Amino acid sequence: MLSFIQSPTTPFKPLFNFKTLKPTKPHFSKPIQSVLQWNRKPQLAGETPRVVVITSGKGGVGKTTTTANVGLSLARFGFSVVAIDADVGLRNLDLLLGLENRVNYTVVEVLNGDCRLDQALVRDKRWSNFELLCISKPRSKLPLGFGGKALVWLVEALKSREEGSPDFIIIDCPAGIDAGFITAITPANEAVLVTTPDITSLRDADRVTGLLECDGIRDIKMMVNRVRTDMIKGEDMMSVLDVQEMLGLALLGVIPEDSEVIRSTNRGYPLVLNKPPTLAGLAFEQAAWRLVEQDSMKAVMMEEEPKKRGFFSFFGG
Repeated sequence: MLSFIQSPTTPFKPLFNFKTLKPTKPHFSKPIQSVLQWNRKPQLAGETPRVVVITSGKGGVGKTTTTANVGLSLARFGFSVVAIDADVGLRNLDLLLGLENRVNYTVVEVLNGDCRLDQALVRDKRWSNFELLCISKPRSKLPLGFGGKALVWLVEALKSREEGSPDFIIIDCPAGIDAGFITAITPANEAVLVTTPDITSLRDADRVTGLLECDGIRDIKMMVNRVRTDMIKGEDMMSVLDVQEMLGLALLGVIPEDSEVIRSTNRGYPLVLNKPPTLAGLAFEQAAWRLVEQDSMKAVMMEEEPKKRGFFSFFGG
């Protein structure tokens, strides 16, 4: 619903002539302003390219799903995006994007001199400004010298390519805090920490936060995934406010539990492309908007609705 501002000294004039079905000329001096933010492109904050690593520490919390949906949302906003699947042994980002049959070359072939970097980049057919780059193929061995320095070289090569530097380089970090984690976070200057509201995920997230800060990454935002309001009201699940107080991080987005996630994963069709959109898809899109503008959201406390008192309640019934 749009809200328009007119000059208070002039009478109201409709913006649309229903007899001729043609728009009327506005006669007020102030420009039309909308209360909605979705009728404009988000303002890109920070220096480009922005290298963002999406991590969690714990496996199965939704890192790859977040990478796919946030990356495609950024592309739909009009920004050029390169998503790097840094999970060497368990590569899944290409499956979620529906690009598994188009990955012919990986970073391993680029480092060995078997192909060029542009040949290893897989361009999405739906959004040409979104590209996927995989580190290696499943069941393949990485060179012994591959590590953080090799990934830094890869990011620098993306910055200096002929087509131009991308606006965002998103790195899908593997689970755990071993060598693969250290490699993935080395070139990043900001991080998105994905967690679920359970104690095991929060313990791992707290540990990862300390490692990211030790690596010099200070811009860390949190994404809380698989939130169920019914369980929060029943005090069977921690609220988002509790999670934020425990981790002490800025909140980028809250993703509700959605059965459509499994369907979209099996189809290789991210949630943000669904029509009509689902709640989880809209939440991913809003999180991507905040990521562009380096913004955050506030968690609020959920209270159970008070029970209605009947007539006999006055008599102790």
